[in-house]
Amino acid sequence: MLIPPPVLALGAGVAQRLLSGEPRPRSAPRTIAAAGVALASSALAVTAGRSFRTAGTTLDPMDPSQASVLVRTGPNAATRNPMYVGLTGVLVANALRLGSWRSMVPIAAFVLVIDRVQIASEEAALQTRFGEDYADYCATVPRWVDRRTMRPHP
Repeated sequence: MLIPPPVLALGAGVAQRLLSGEPRPRSAPRTIAAAGVALASSALAVTAGRSFRTAGTTLDPMDPSQASVLVRTGPNAATRNPMYVGLTGVLVANALRLGSWRSMVPIAAFVLVIDRVQIASEEAALQTRFGEDYADYCATVPRWVDRRTMRPHP
């Protein structure tokens, strides 16, 4: 992918604002929900980033072939893409904050591009780099979240 995922998420956030129209008055429940989702999503992404740093491997999504270690611990034990789940959650929090259903459209576009372009290229590079270990990891940990329960695996 030519655009780094955090930049793509920022663009989606700008698109959310443009699509949402006139801002709705803030409500306490919506503000609390948005803050909670943003906090949890940011914590997920930051914790995953720390796991990569601790393992001594690259955080650069533009060149996944540089990965030196397959990180399977921390958030990566629950989802293969905790940083992208975190970015998506921040976009969901922004949609909640804006209070506009139209602001969900950029989230869908972000997930589609990340899933079909970014993750697909990362998975190909990681499969080449780590072989059977990566195939085993993919067989036991979902790409995003568990579809049956809509929450990460334990």
